[in-house]
Amino acid sequence: MRSVAGQVFILQVVIILILVVAAGIDIFVQAQQDTTTEARNRSLAVAQTFANSPGIVAAIESPHPTALLQPRAEATRKATGVDFVVVTDDHGIRYTHPIPNRIGKKFVGDIGPALAGQVVTETIKGTIGPLVQAIVPVFDARHKVVGAVSAGITLQKISSASQHRLPVVLGAGALALGLSTAGTWLVVRRLRRQTHGLGPAEMTRMYEHHDAVLHAVREGVLIIGDDGRVLLANDEACRLLDLPIGAHETPLVTSLGLDHRLTDLLASGRPVTDEVVGAGDRLIVVNVRTTDRNGGPPGVVATLRDSTELRALTGKADQARKRLKLLYEASGAIGTTLDVTRTAEELTEAAVPRFADFASVDLAEPLLRGDEPEGGRVLHLRRAALHGVRPGMPFFQVGASIPLTSGTPHARALDGRSVLEADVSDPASDWRRTDPARTERLVAQGIHSLITVPLLARGVLLGVAHFYRAEKPEPFDTDDLWVAEELGARTAVSIDNARRFAREHRMAVTLQHSLLPGGLPEQSALDVAYRYLPAQAGVGGDWFDVIPLPGARVALVVGDVVGHGLHAAATMGRLRTAVHNFSTLDLPPDELLGHLDVLVNQIDQDSSAADGETAITGATCLYAIYDPVSRRCSMARAGHLPPALVRPDGAVEFPDVPAGPPLGLVGVPYETVELDLPEGSLLVLYTDGLVEDRSWDIDVGLDRLRAALSQQPVRTRTPEATCQAVLDALLPDHPTDDVALLVARTRALPSDQVATWDVPADPAAVGRVRADVAERLADWGLDVLAFTTELIISELITNAIRYATGPIRVRLLRDRALVCEVADGSSTSPHLRYAAATDEGGRGLFLVAQLSERWGTRYTADGKVIWAEQLLP
Repeated sequence: MRSVAGQVFILQVVIILILVVAAGIDIFVQAQQDTTTEARNRSLAVAQTFANSPGIVAAIESPHPTALLQPRAEATRKATGVDFVVVTDDHGIRYTHPIPNRIGKKFVGDIGPALAGQVVTETIKGTIGPLVQAIVPVFDARHKVVGAVSAGITLQKISSASQHRLPVVLGAGALALGLSTAGTWLVVRRLRRQTHGLGPAEMTRMYEHHDAVLHAVREGVLIIGDDGRVLLANDEACRLLDLPIGAHETPLVTSLGLDHRLTDLLASGRPVTDEVVGAGDRLIVVNVRTTDRNGGPPGVVATLRDSTELRALTGKADQARKRLKLLYEASGAIGTTLDVTRTAEELTEAAVPRFADFASVDLAEPLLRGDEPEGGRVLHLRRAALHGVRPGMPFFQVGASIPLTSGTPHARALDGRSVLEADVSDPASDWRRTDPARTERLVAQGIHSLITVPLLARGVLLGVAHFYRAEKPEPFDTDDLWVAEELGARTAVSIDNARRFAREHRMAVTLQHSLLPGGLPEQSALDVAYRYLPAQAGVGGDWFDVIPLPGARVALVVGDVVGHGLHAAATMGRLRTAVHNFSTLDLPPDELLGHLDVLVNQIDQDSSAADGETAITGATCLYAIYDPVSRRCSMARAGHLPPALVRPDGAVEFPDVPAGPPLGLVGVPYETVELDLPEGSLLVLYTDGLVEDRSWDIDVGLDRLRAALSQQPVRTRTPEATCQAVLDALLPDHPTDDVALLVARTRALPSDQVATWDVPADPAAVGRVRADVAERLADWGLDVLAFTTELIISELITNAIRYATGPIRVRLLRDRALVCEVADGSSTSPHLRYAAATDEGGRGLFLVAQLSERWGTRYTADGKVIWAEQLLP
């Protein structure tokens, strides 16, 4: 039995015997179970039937129960085939029994549960052998137990059909043994014929050689039948052709998805010698020989040899080329804006997915606030950017504060060292200590490799960058660390440039805002609203102002200094201060612009004389004065865009105000234009950033402004609403220039708040005017100011009569202050001085200055006006 056939035969015999024995045991066990079950069912059925039969209760309760029950019990025993039917009283004393001498004795068995009202089935070993008995209680009409009925049968009387199956099983086993013997003989005969009489040892040795040839050598072997199906492919052939190793199917060569040239060579059936073809990224040398020589089966055998050994070196060169291409493209994609956060986002977008699957940037908190980085070690990091190939990963989100646990990649990178964690799934990885619960979830979702690099620029640590791999199976290596460091260095320089720009921009914006009006002054002539919007890149020189003037008048100013940056903002502040100073002289608009023109020219000269200073390349200004008493507006402009006027009926026009040259061209005069403005008119002043654009002409911008002002309903035509409507219609999404917008709605001072008197050049008229003034003040409820006002009026009229020429006019205005004005035809202005002890005059103007809050002189086309203001009580 040393042959394979003998061993197989013995194995078959053993298996058949095991099956026969197992079947016999199963039949025996099943027969025992069936016997017990049948005995239990039969005894229980007999006991229950007898216990519930008619007259059983009456017989038990009769004076002679045995005489009534014994015949019935024996008849039932014989009819049902059980061994006994026993009836007992409620104390377990037998009334019936197949053996009469046992009647009247105690029942043998567990009768207690039955007397308690329960049905009992038990297997016992009695005098007649093993048996199963059932005990059933007998209830009377009141459901009281009055006795019990027990029926039992021995197991020998129960015959199971399973016992009769044993001969059948034994016969089937013998038949199977005979068939296996015959089959084994046939198999041995066929094997000997197919193996040409080779024994097991020779077959084993031949198989080992076959396996060594097919699977140990580094050359692919394919055997293809004459029908074009692949009969055999060794491991190397599967690797070269990307076929599943160990597949048992025999697919057609044409269905393998190979290169068409390689498919033709394998399917042609002709011999091929050292033919070089492509297979994916490989170059393969193919040799094909037929297998039908020397009486072999039809088909071909093909050998495949990989000729791409040099690709190991060229692969490294290709990886280096890809890394250099990544760095080249990243250098153009990172730092496109001077925004710290956007630069961090650009780094993550450049690294994912070509270099890493996830990337994040954590920056020092002062950097995100626009402050200088703190000296020494960074103590607080905040996430500025996060990008990955899929959402929902449990990374720290943008804006989250990053814990800096000692020894973690975060902490080590803050010392200026790059960190490479090739396998973060290792429980000993320092990265897991950053936030153990969070890192466990990240590892569970595929994160397996990490690089952390510091962001250093000019020796200052700005933050750290992290690169993770999850989808890419290969971990980071030292070459990848070099790429990450280079990306971090380029990003750090861009972030530092953005930080410096943000700092300078914030300084310029702060300077600009400090030079612009902090709020609008209180005045009654105009309802004013304004908007100032700086450009997104840099600060400009746009400015505006609202300046209260004597006589309840208000000056509106809008200007623009060409250029951006600190120089433009500083120049704007100087011009705004100059306009404030010139406005105190109460000059007409054209004269004020003339003085401003001289000042700008002087600034240019001073700038050209100083090394490194930049001259003003251009400045424009529009200056307007509105008088609520006369409802007239006088304005002049120096190279600025014309204002827009919206009349109460909704008509929009651009008043024809001579443009004049920009400021700085000394010698060219400016011209003032006066307009009558009905009460409720809107005067819109703006800078060129609102209406100018490189894509259209200035006239297009003015037409758009006209349309925006025309479309606004009359009921919502307030200065605030007008400002918002204009900006919504004209402001671009990304303004490249500052925008200053000033909208003023005109008011008129009520006539009952104005009093005017013409005064003859006669000193005797002073008394009458004083009396009229006192009477008007009494009408206004300003009696407390009558005395001081009479003194001021007396002094001013007396000076006009004595030193000036007619006509002389007195005007009182009740606005936010009480204004006293005396106009005459002289252009000579009085001067305040201390009078000497011997002087006869010179004390009146000093008295006026002491009694009033402020006073001054303004010149008109036909003379001057001396005014004095007093605060209202």
